[in-house]
Amino acid sequence: MRLATFRTGKVFILYDADSLCDADGAPQIGPSTFDPEHWRRQARVTGEAPGRGASLFLDAGDEEWVLRPYRRGGLVARISESRYLWTGAQSTRSFRELRLTARLFSLGLPVPRPVAAAATRHGPTYEAGLITVRLPGARALAERLGDADDTLLERVGATVRRFHDAGLDHVDLNARNLLVDAAERPWLIDLDRCRLRSPGAWQEANLERLARSLAKFDAASAMSAIRRGYASSREG
Repeated sequence: MRLATFRTGKVFILYDADSLCDADGAPQIGPSTFDPEHWRRQARVTGEAPGRGASLFLDAGDEEWVLRPYRRGGLVARISESRYLWTGAQSTRSFRELRLTARLFSLGLPVPRPVAAAATRHGPTYEAGLITVRLPGARALAERLGDADDTLLERVGATVRRFHDAGLDHVDLNARNLLVDAAERPWLIDLDRCRLRSPGAWQEANLERLARSLAKFDAASAMSAIRRGYASSREG
């Protein structure tokens, strides 16, 4: 995957140049690509994901994309739900997440293929969005807990272990950020604020966060099978 950047006005875009370039080298993407209304006007919004910021599923022709706007939570959202402090395009949350996703994708880890990231500057602040390829038939682990057997849960644990072995500290590991596709393969999404680190206490902290998430879905017992898969590193 070859990442490239370009700027048009106050919008900075980082994109996969191998899949988004015309024959003359011009990127097939621009500011309107990150505008939900642009897709709605063309009747190409195929669905919407739950959660803060409401990610949109988009008909991109040969594949579906997921457009996710960045949204703040907690008390700071009272000041601004979508603005972040500008310190340069390369340090924006969207650019950092796309680069990290591309790195993991290149390692063969189960993350959606990244398409593009945008940051729109507004003086000292910016707004951001990220586009990835949608995983066909994938559902959040949270939606599968009612029928998930030990084999699937152990596979989830083994998948988390693969990411940990690669050094990924997923700061929001929960039952909604783990997806299961139609072939019962787990995937990991939403790498905002995540980073690559040396082994440490953060690995157990990730697992404990996942355990708290499962408890919220009345599925605390699922963590036993996940930990078995994590310990044995079996992918099934």
